[in-house]
Amino acid sequence: MAADLSQIVKAYDVRGVVPDQWDEPLAELFGAAFAQVTGTSAIVVGHDMRPSSPGLSRAFARGAAARGVDVTEIGLCSTDQLYYASGALDLPGAMFTASHNPAQYNGIKMCRAGAAPVGQDTGLADIRELVETWADSSAPEPAATAGTLTQRDTLEDYAAHLRGLVDLTSIRPLKVVVDAGNGMGGHTVPTAFAGLPLTLVPMYFELDGTFPNHEANPLDPANIVDLQKRVREEDADLGIAFDGDADRCFVVDENGGPISPSAITALVASRELAKHGGKGIIIHNLITSWSVPEVVRENGGTPVRTRVGHSFIKAEMAKSGAIFGGEHSAHYYFADFWNADTGMLAALHVLAALGGQEGPLSGLVAQYDRYAASGEINSTVDDQTARLAAIKAAYEAREGVTLDELDGLTITSADWWFNVRASNTEPLLRLNAEARDEATMTKIRDEALAIIRG
Repeated sequence: MAADLSQIVKAYDVRGVVPDQWDEPLAELFGAAFAQVTGTSAIVVGHDMRPSSPGLSRAFARGAAARGVDVTEIGLCSTDQLYYASGALDLPGAMFTASHNPAQYNGIKMCRAGAAPVGQDTGLADIRELVETWADSSAPEPAATAGTLTQRDTLEDYAAHLRGLVDLTSIRPLKVVVDAGNGMGGHTVPTAFAGLPLTLVPMYFELDGTFPNHEANPLDPANIVDLQKRVREEDADLGIAFDGDADRCFVVDENGGPISPSAITALVASRELAKHGGKGIIIHNLITSWSVPEVVRENGGTPVRTRVGHSFIKAEMAKSGAIFGGEHSAHYYFADFWNADTGMLAALHVLAALGGQEGPLSGLVAQYDRYAASGEINSTVDDQTARLAAIKAAYEAREGVTLDELDGLTITSADWWFNVRASNTEPLLRLNAEARDEATMTKIRDEALAIIRG
């Protein structure tokens, strides 16, 4: 097929509609290019439950093997299971998934050995250039000796590794409802939770990449309605929802109330700091709640603020030696997990924290959820730059207000803050606002929206 890679090679991964935008022959070229750019002799490849994933994954493996690279295929896995394999085997890896996108999409998340990210500035641009060259001319010459394709099951080892990072030996029995959204959580949760004092109530554990029940994106409130209802019906202690490739988790309390990912970040940060003697750097992006740096300081740690996006978090973790990082998108990163993100490990921390005391989850997280937040609000605009300039002009002369442009525009006062960022792929501005009380948050949110949409 004629490849328009500008539409499918994103900042951090490959993502597009199959077979309209990419297909197995193109996946084979990506495999060959990945082998060449990483300069490796062996890689590991895995895939999710989408109908197109096994074929694309095998084509990628063939492309790498043709370049003389030995390929370990771990088959069905979550994205963080692929990161585990990359870290434990010390091999570059490729995961075939489109996360929470609709069924017709698929993609590739690539990493170097030790789960180090591959993005535009760390190899993805070079991979794209090679694939474009080969797609327009001819495939690269095969190596004199082809690499091997070997199958390996890593699920048990992955689960054992995670359970070794969180002490769950003395938790009280808990009833937990898990909504896998027909995604890879249905594959990993039974093994990861095996042997724990949990009564597991599974929802949508059947692997089905057509997502027949709801979109596998728990950050959209519409997609956790079933989970909230089931938690109340079951009189469960909590509910956990995973996205399609199970690298993110979202938590609801015993009443079905959604818990902010910022509160989860603060909770896990306090536990990681305790594990490290009350010392360590914690990374948080600039749209996480004020609660996160406050809790980090209260527990002896040092908070470091970054731009939004996993490549920035992972780079800062590696640079600073941070022990943990969290994003308001429900991605959680652990030094003990090769600085990679894993929703399952975050879920185990929540279970350990809840099971280690007698109170309900709502009471436990109240100390980590201190402010009123708007959530992310998207607005379609004609000119992102002009709208951001209008916001800056409206606030820069105000007394007691500070501005910074680390990522988009952040406006901060003593009692509130908001951030406006431009989408890289759509004509959108994304607003996140927070204040010390609901009335102030509503006022500042509406004020900002009036300028954005004006």
